[in-house]
Amino acid sequence: MFKKLLFSFVIVLLFTSCSLENKEKLRISATTWIGYTPLFYAKEKGWLEPLNIKLLNVVSLSENMYLYKAGNADAYVGTQYEYNFLANTTNSLIPVILFDKSNGGDVVMGNLDIEEFQNKNTPIDVYLEMDSINSILFEEFIKKYNLQNKQFNYINKDQAFISRLSNLENPTIIITYVPYNISLEKHGFKELASTKNNPDLLIVDALFMQKDKFLQNRETFIELKKLIDKSITNLENDPKEFYQTINSYLPNTNYEEFMKSLDDIIWLNKDIPEKTIEKLSNHNLPTRDIIK
Repeated sequence: MFKKLLFSFVIVLLFTSCSLENKEKLRISATTWIGYTPLFYAKEKGWLEPLNIKLLNVVSLSENMYLYKAGNADAYVGTQYEYNFLANTTNSLIPVILFDKSNGGDVVMGNLDIEEFQNKNTPIDVYLEMDSINSILFEEFIKKYNLQNKQFNYINKDQAFISRLSNLENPTIIITYVPYNISLEKHGFKELASTKNNPDLLIVDALFMQKDKFLQNRETFIELKKLIDKSITNLENDPKEFYQTINSYLPNTNYEEFMKSLDDIIWLNKDIPEKTIEKLSNHNLPTRDIIK
């Protein structure tokens, strides 16, 4: 009798183990925006493996969206503006986890001063990621500095390409974000505007996915939220260790530059202001399922 019970136990154990091994990983795609580094920290610490989560590192917001839209990712991280773009064609898309609010992390840069751009009568090259928050930021920049009558030559490139630009002869405006702006500063480009001096422009980063997929894996994402909180706590307690863990994802960014870039975001992982939730709702963003 004991042998039969033992045999049954072994069979059940083997079956359970095989089921876990064969279960497909949940895939999350993310760019190397400073606000997403807690995810990359969790990956490097090996914390995502027990949750059966695979983190996909992409170089542009557009690639992030299209990877998700093509079904090659189960969730993606981005802003509410990419959400609005995808929500038109994707049913029941919802935000699940909030990461941060941009506080200077989204930047307009150029090889001339604003006054020089205002006085230009020749076409101005504009490098940006078209289907992203970059476009919204540029529209706000145009309005604020009365550049509506200028002729713009839009050049749609990812940030990895943009960050290598240097010594451009044409008048050029670049829409970028941390940490890519650091390389551009080294190449001589000047900051013209950012979300820090445009408080009316709310840019929030979150993890998005379809609601049915979320409900099927809700406990997993609750645990992921705890790991993100743990990552941010580790960052606050030992920023040097955090940086050393994730610096391979931040090309050409040293420790001092990394620490400075953290001033350009406000974490929204804990004690999320009701005013922020209200503003997100006003942006037609469903906030009911956000894990707090």
